[in-house]
Amino acid sequence: MLDIRIVREDLDGVKRALATRGVEASVLDELWETDRRARAASTRRDELRAEINSISKEIAQLMRSGDTESGNALREKSRSIGEELSELESKASELEEERRDALLKLPNIPSAETPVGSSELDNVVVRWWSPQRGMQNGPDIDLPEYADYQKKPHWEIGSELKILDLERAAKISGSMFPMFRGLGATLERALTSFALDAHSDAFEEIRPPTLVRAATMVSTGHLPKFEEDAYHLERDDLYAIPTAEVPLTSLAKDEILLEEDLPIRLTAFTACFRREAGSAGRDTRGLLRLHEFDKVEILSYTTPAQAQDMHAELLSRAEGLLQRLGLTYRLLDLCTGDLGNSSKRTFDLEAYSPGTGLWLEVSSVSWFGDYQARRANIRYRNAETNQIEFIHTLNGSALAWARIWAVIVETYRQGDGSVLIPEVLRPYMRNLDRITAD
Repeated sequence: MLDIRIVREDLDGVKRALATRGVEASVLDELWETDRRARAASTRRDELRAEINSISKEIAQLMRSGDTESGNALREKSRSIGEELSELESKASELEEERRDALLKLPNIPSAETPVGSSELDNVVVRWWSPQRGMQNGPDIDLPEYADYQKKPHWEIGSELKILDLERAAKISGSMFPMFRGLGATLERALTSFALDAHSDAFEEIRPPTLVRAATMVSTGHLPKFEEDAYHLERDDLYAIPTAEVPLTSLAKDEILLEEDLPIRLTAFTACFRREAGSAGRDTRGLLRLHEFDKVEILSYTTPAQAQDMHAELLSRAEGLLQRLGLTYRLLDLCTGDLGNSSKRTFDLEAYSPGTGLWLEVSSVSWFGDYQARRANIRYRNAETNQIEFIHTLNGSALAWARIWAVIVETYRQGDGSVLIPEVLRPYMRNLDRITAD
């Protein structure tokens, strides 16, 4: 949530910044006017409260002195002011709620470094990496050569090896729900253990609840903006989490942290649930787009000064996993038009899928500034000034497994139809070195 003081003090600047995200200037004009009216009502409310308190003291003095007639006259005046105050309190509360609702719907102000653009077509390819060519900077990608047997889509490979059963998954739950079987399920589990162990040097492992309250979804910005994409259990008014970012962000909700304890680093493995309400017209074959998938998340609370270094650290960890898995990937700097609602700046990692010829997003690493912290009311005490300030939050996928699973079985497919297991995963797969049809 934006700081309303920024809107008050620099309305034109906020208009310019959010125009790059498709927000109409009239929306901010309406917010500014609502805020003006809310402050005016609040000021008048406080004046009436003070007047009533003053009259009450005067009445008490008059009654003690025996001037009952004057005291009763002031009581009538106080009663009249009280009726006005009651109406004003209701109006002030209504305007304050209207202001909060408007702020909850506004996206974050992008960082000055975020590329300006209107859609994903304007995202900037920063660099790319492959096992054969290493790290290369710039947008020009020279893909390694893939054999014909690697260009088979993962859903066909999975079916042949009996490690992916989309047909039975659809029978059980409907389309866009996966079911891994045999060594396919073991591979999924191995990826999770591999990532959690890789982060264990600095990140506290959490296993959070999968169902959360609406307020928890509001804290990260998933509500009210993305209500249509959420799975809602109406009977209990709980939401299935779309990412572990949601419960991890609210871990310190309504708390004041000590600066000496920051940064805080957290990691979690969870299932993630998304209705994919906007998937019409998109490629939903195989594991490309799912309602349920597993993911390991890394998240941090920082001071404002620590945020940029932490953003780089989270990104480095996600890239490091892709490199250790030996998967070709590229790094995108998302433009303002493709930025997530809560983000100030986001880098996406996309792994190359030789079986589909597509770049598949497998990680988003984002810096949110104090946008989420304001919603969740997470603060810290500045050691130098002793003032209470909002923290910054950052998070990244490290990594989302369904698409990684797909890229692995395509990239590591052999001429005989088997799939080599990346060396880093073999200790988590009972030391097997390949998946075969036998």
